Amino acid sequence: MTETSTKTPGRGWQGAVLKLFGADDFELTVTRSEVVTDHYLRIGFSGGGLLSAKPVHPTLWVRLWFESDGKLHQRGYTLVDADPATDTFDIEFAIHDGAAARWAQGAQVGDTINATVMGSKFEFPEPAPAGWLLAGDTASLPAINSLLDAISASSTPTVPVTIWFEYQHESDKTLPLRTRDGDTVHWVAREREGTALVDAVRSAAFDAGDHFGWVALDSKSTRAVASIFKGDYKIGRKSVKSQAYWVEGRSFG
Repeated sequence: MTETSTKTPGRGWQGAVLKLFGADDFELTVTRSEVVTDHYLRIGFSGGGLLSAKPVHPTLWVRLWFESDGKLHQRGYTLVDADPATDTFDIEFAIHDGAAARWAQGAQVGDTINATVMGSKFEFPEPAPAGWLLAGDTASLPAINSLLDAISASSTPTVPVTIWFEYQHESDKTLPLRTRDGDTVHWVAREREGTALVDAVRSAAFDAGDHFGWVALDSKSTRAVASIFKGDYKIGRKSVKSQAYWVEGRSFG
């Protein structure tokens, strides 16, 4: 009789590198699941001690490990509404074809998943900028909302924020973007592999040397918008934070 193996797949070279650099592992437990739109899910977790070990900051993110084809693959996700007192938070999933989306769609209360924390950091700019320019999409929505929350709680809560938000589905425009009175949102349909949003940012350029720029899109668009912020908008290099969240066919977060 052939015995079926139940051995958990290894993390490969990615796991080895993370461990080498001192990354910390935690086991998260699903506490609830909520359908936000037909292409977006929010899942609640208890952190297994994560928020006791790691200070909460805007855009705090973790790497989750998903099994596919007998291998483990890591993807990065921003924590939503993290509560250190209860060690609970949500994680939001933009649904597309892939191991992460399949796991999220099938997640049940009590399910567990491993998370690795390393390299997540964000320092709120000092002195406070005169305005913020943000460019993102459904993958970076949680990070954008965490920044909006932090700005609202800062010493300059009414500072204006301009957002270029790239969407792929009409229902994306109903997602809970936590804007305030005075904020401006440019909804840009994803066209021409992301160049529509890049063109929209470039066409609105002004002297924003006293602003802070933040961008998290696909890798190509992220590079382009960050360059425009520095060049056309005249924002200093240290006042532009950029992080590619995904490439075509593969999600980073």
